[in-house]
Amino acid sequence: MNNYLIKNPLIVNEGKSFHADVYIKNGRIEKIGSNINVEADCTEINADGLTLMPGVIDDQVHFREPGLTHKAEIKTESRAAVAGGTTTFMEMPNVKPASLTFDLLEQKYAIADKCSPANYSFFMGVSNDNAEEALKINERKHEVCGLKIFMGSSTGNMLVDNYVTLENIFSNSEVLIATHCEREGIITSNLEKVLAQNPNPDIHAHPIIRDVDACYESSFAAIQLARKKNTRLHILHISTAKELALFSNMMPLEEKRITAEVCVHHLHFTADDYAQYGHQIKCNPAIKEKSNKEALWKALLDDTLDIIATDHAPHTWGEKSQDYLKAPSGVPLVQHSLLLMLDYVKQGKISVEKVVEKMCHTPAICFDVKERGYIREGYHADLVLLDLKKNTSVTKENILYKCAWSPFEGHSFSSSVEKTFVNGEVVYENGEVNNLLAGQRVLFDR
Repeated sequence: MNNYLIKNPLIVNEGKSFHADVYIKNGRIEKIGSNINVEADCTEINADGLTLMPGVIDDQVHFREPGLTHKAEIKTESRAAVAGGTTTFMEMPNVKPASLTFDLLEQKYAIADKCSPANYSFFMGVSNDNAEEALKINERKHEVCGLKIFMGSSTGNMLVDNYVTLENIFSNSEVLIATHCEREGIITSNLEKVLAQNPNPDIHAHPIIRDVDACYESSFAAIQLARKKNTRLHILHISTAKELALFSNMMPLEEKRITAEVCVHHLHFTADDYAQYGHQIKCNPAIKEKSNKEALWKALLDDTLDIIATDHAPHTWGEKSQDYLKAPSGVPLVQHSLLLMLDYVKQGKISVEKVVEKMCHTPAICFDVKERGYIREGYHADLVLLDLKKNTSVTKENILYKCAWSPFEGHSFSSSVEKTFVNGEVVYENGEVNNLLAGQRVLFDR
C-alpha cells in the first residue's frame, strides 16, 4: 500500500480544530503530531492552507443495484460518493429483488467488493413475512449495519404494516432498527381528498398528501413500540417540526436508545422551492413549508437531531419528467452533501466542527462502526482534504451519478474536495476518481 505524510493541515476532529501532521501507513493512521519525520517510502502532501477531516459516513443511500441499474449502480454512486468526501455508505434494501434474505444481502456485498472505492454496508430488509430470516442478523450483528423497516410505503413497495411482525422485530432485534416513518392510512386519505378536488394534481400537492401528521403519527407509533420493547431505534429523514418533540437532547448520544436523522435536502429546500425545481425535489417524506426547515436547523444545532445524511435516491430524468402522480420520489445528493453543509459553515449557520460531528462522528457512534469516523491513531485512514477557499461549480460534465443530473447543477459551492482517502489510498484527487477499489466491508463493535 501507499504511505502518506500529510503536512500541516488544519485538522477538524472531535470538536477541535488544530494544525498537525498525519502519517498514514498500511491503510491506518499511524501518527498524529507536529513535525513528523518518516522513512523514504512515503509520499508527502503539502497541506498548508487546507483542512483535513474524517471521511463522511452516510447512513442512508439508495444505489439501486441489483434490479434498478438503469437508475444507478453501486459502482457509479460510490464513485460519486468519494468525489464528495463520503468514504462510507450504508445502503438500503428496496432493490429488485429486495434484500430480504442473507443470500441476497451477500450478493450485494459481493458486487461492492468488486467495484466500490468507498467502504460499504447494506441494511437487511424487513417485510411482513420475513421476520425469522431478518432476525438472523443477531448472529451477524458485527458485520451488518442494521435492519430497515418501511413503516410507510416509498420506492420499492416494502411497506411493513403487520403489527405482529413489527412487535416480533422490535422485541427481538439485537441491532439497530432504522425506520422510514409515514402513516399509510393518512397518506391514502389525503390523496383521495386531493384527487376529489383535482384529478391531475401537481407537485405542490406532495406536502399536502404526505403531510406533517402522516410523519408524526408514524414516528410516534414507532417510538412507543421501541420504548415498550427497549429497542435500539433510529428514525430516518425527520422532516417536520412536530416530530421533534418525540426526541431528546438530555443525554449523551452513546446512551440514547432512540435517535434521529435529518437529511440535507430537508435542511436546504422548502415547499417554496417546488416552483423552481418541480419533481427534482419530490421525495418521501416530502419537503414541507419553511417553518419545518427552521425547526430542523434548531434541533440539529441543539443535538435533538443526531445525524446528517442524504437519502441519496437517483431516478432517470425521464422518470422524473412524468406527471406528478407517476414521477418517482428521490433526489441524488451524495456527491454534494458535504459541500452543501460547508456552504452553511461559510454563512455562519453551523460550525465546521459541528458538521464533522454530525456527518462523521455521530454515525459512527449510532451504528457502533468499528475504527472509522474519527482521525485517531490506529483507525482506518478514511480522510477528506478540503480547500475551504476554492469554489466547486456543478456542471453536467462533473456530475458522476448514473442518472446524470442534480438539483445543484449550475450552483457554485464555496469549498472543494481536494483529495479523498479510503483505507489509506487516495481514491479521488484533481477532480478525478481513480480505479483503486479501496473500499472495505464495514465492521461493527457490537
